[in-house]
Amino acid sequence: MATHTALDDQRSAATLLEGIRRADDLTVAASRDGGARAVRLLAQAATDLSDQLTAIAAVHALAQVFDDSADEVLVALLYHDSAFLREHAAWAFGARLPRYDAIAGLVTLVRQGGFSGMLAQRTLEQWGSSAADQVALLLEGSLLGISETDARARLIETIGLIPGRVPERLLRRVATDSAESLDARTAAIAGLGDRSPSEAVLGLLSGLTQDNAASGDEIELAAVARLALFDLTATNTPRPKWNRGTTIAQLFLHADIDGELSTVGVGDNGGIATLLVRLGDALVARPTVRPGGETQSAAASALRAPFVGSRFSAGRAKETESVERVITMSRGTHESALSGLANIGKTRRGHSFAAIPFVGGAVPSIDAWPRRVAAQRGIRRILRSAGVVDAIHLRMADVGSLAAATVARDLDIPVVFTVAPDPHGVIDSLDASGALTRANFGTVDAVEHFWFRARLVQRLAADAAHTVLFPRPRLQQDMERLTGIDIDAHPERHSVIPEGIDLAVIDRSRTDALGSLGLTGGSLLVSADAHTRAAAEPAAVAFTQLDNLLGTLPTARRGLPVLISVGRLHRVKGMASLVEAWNADAELRARCNLLIVGGDLEHPSCDEGIELRRMTHILPGGDLAGGDLAGGALADLAARGLLLAGHRPNDTVARWLAAVRYGRPGLAAPFGVYVCASMKEEFGIALLEAMATGLTVVAPNGGGPATYIEHGVTGILVDTGDGAALARSIAKALDLAGGAQGGANAARARSMVANKFTIEAMASALGEVYRGVAVATEPVAWELSVS
Repeated sequence: MATHTALDDQRSAATLLEGIRRADDLTVAASRDGGARAVRLLAQAATDLSDQLTAIAAVHALAQVFDDSADEVLVALLYHDSAFLREHAAWAFGARLPRYDAIAGLVTLVRQGGFSGMLAQRTLEQWGSSAADQVALLLEGSLLGISETDARARLIETIGLIPGRVPERLLRRVATDSAESLDARTAAIAGLGDRSPSEAVLGLLSGLTQDNAASGDEIELAAVARLALFDLTATNTPRPKWNRGTTIAQLFLHADIDGELSTVGVGDNGGIATLLVRLGDALVARPTVRPGGETQSAAASALRAPFVGSRFSAGRAKETESVERVITMSRGTHESALSGLANIGKTRRGHSFAAIPFVGGAVPSIDAWPRRVAAQRGIRRILRSAGVVDAIHLRMADVGSLAAATVARDLDIPVVFTVAPDPHGVIDSLDASGALTRANFGTVDAVEHFWFRARLVQRLAADAAHTVLFPRPRLQQDMERLTGIDIDAHPERHSVIPEGIDLAVIDRSRTDALGSLGLTGGSLLVSADAHTRAAAEPAAVAFTQLDNLLGTLPTARRGLPVLISVGRLHRVKGMASLVEAWNADAELRARCNLLIVGGDLEHPSCDEGIELRRMTHILPGGDLAGGDLAGGALADLAARGLLLAGHRPNDTVARWLAAVRYGRPGLAAPFGVYVCASMKEEFGIALLEAMATGLTVVAPNGGGPATYIEHGVTGILVDTGDGAALARSIAKALDLAGGAQGGANAARARSMVANKFTIEAMASALGEVYRGVAVATEPVAWELSVS
């Protein structure tokens, strides 16, 4: 296919997703044609802002035309007025040989930061292997006259990626310069940890670790220096000969994950954090041997995803008896990263938590791309400390997966990747609604990074040793239409495994809720000594907190059933949309109160602030000073029946779900409803937890929920983008919950979850995937396959 024809096909693609996939055909055609004509056609397409989708495709096609004129066009695009063209030009240059006149433009993007800066930094890092002196000198020169703290830190971090004496000399100077900012010195010290362990570097870092100054910055720099020393001197630890179990690493970068789930619900700490903790515990738990030696439950066996056609025998697989270790990686401080290394290095069975440190506070996942280098460094440190890691499980197209995939490739660790059509589903939905078009795709992409994330999914899926998929009503068709992946082509490489929940937590919460009502578990009965007992009893504390919150409702609204929704305050989760739909329907608002659980109300992130401002619009007088919830604002919201609880620990949330079902005396009627108003929900852990509690649910009518919610029986499926339809569905769910069949439907929902969606069943199915990957990639396995 010629370049001209490929461009015509690109422009005629019926959907945006099809256009993204057709970009590969354009690239192939351009690389075959080459020459000035191809460059001219692509340059014209790249600067045609009426079709920004084709413009992006043309930029990447130019990167495969090895002609000086193509370089000249790409250099010009680095300085284009359109941000998305600068961004994609910086990315495209990574596929080309170093170009001296492009370095300055790339350095400018690094200095400016953001996603474009990350892409430019990746390109400079790649060029540093063959043009180290030129890149290093330009980076060093760019520091002159730059006083902006973040910009200097980014440039110094980039210099740390370049080999040679010039970068090392600069890093050593900055690391010990007290006039430099904490961010800059941290970047320099961490960069020294990636270099050769010379006597000069070891001495400098050792000296920094001994600094006992009272300054908080100096204490943090000492921790950074100790980590850098570890990176310089660490050696890979072989697997103990006696250990036949597998070691699995899993990652979610945008949370502070601990075994107690103490921060779930803040920022991006959503259901994935809960899942990783419960799953890790279940994977390393000793299986219960049933009579006759059977260890698999019927549910687990049904969910098992065998490696059809794989090249290892059952006898060989049995040698790797179980998952012995799980290492869950998430963000943290330099001190926590350092203190956790000793535990990670232990080879005994168990679930360990490891921190990947960053300077500065938490940032939303969409803004975390500039943390690629720090993420990569932290992940590498953990995996090297762990000794032999048999597989790493990645779950989303974010900076954590980008960094982890790079490290896994360097350390030869197989990747298991959960493939979900994200951002594909969002692109498809916005395309269908007309909100995203060829004319504005690039402008939106500069914020959402749709093209990069879609390509990252494609690459991760192609490189993975095995992929895991969520159940969907039309899984094969949706995956091919949305992502271009034909799962029927190589079924042995894919497993359909639903997520699961810990029923023990749900059962305990139900018992606690009933006990607090005097129906069971009398230890939770309220008495005059309740305050004393609450201090020692977590369940009583949880119900006291809920009662206090419900007590802020006006007298006329007490005794109504409660709608509850749990999750991050992010537009994708639809919390503000739910508030708007509920508030707009006067009859529904008069019938129930609404409880939103999640988010940091005192110090909201940017995304949380946007959602909170939308929620406060329901108050008379507008957005309440830009969404500030101080000064009685929460009480004003409660007066209308809206309760914002902020982040709560996972066990507290579980007890509140049970309380919504069974009611609170004088405060809330029983038979409340759980509402998930997400734009998309790939599966829905919180929904399963609500259903296991016995709550009727309202959920999106696509993705995972449609595979397990019986519409009109255990819940209502609805187009959550339609506010009026969402309100009507909530009303129907309230009717279901309090109707004659409400109890039977609740029992039906719980039975469904118990039979199909337990964390133990998920762990069993994934355990087989992990063991299969581990055995298939052992040297003896591939040596035999080759022979």
